[in-house]
Amino acid sequence: MSITQTVEVPASHRLTIDVPREIPAGRTIIAFTPVTKYVRDPQTAEEALRMAEEQAADPNRKPISRLFGKHKGLFGGDGVAYQRAIRDEWD
Repeated sequence: MSITQTVEVPASHRLTIDVPREIPAGRTIIAFTPVTKYVRDPQTAEEALRMAEEQAADPNRKPISRLFGKHKGLFGGDGVAYQRAIRDEWD
């Protein structure tokens, strides 16, 4: 069972947690994951567009073209040739 809740950590860094009754008594693990600007899901279309623009403007962003031709694919060799061979079977 996993329960997720987003909370604001105060300046004192102290939280009081009321554990739901569905969680069995005994040892458990509590994980804290800070929210970054890219982990959070956008709530509106405008926010999604703003987040996409921020990602596109990142000077450290690497182009996807750097990956072209790096992987032989699932069946090895030329993917276009494989697709044409499959389509030739349709006739």
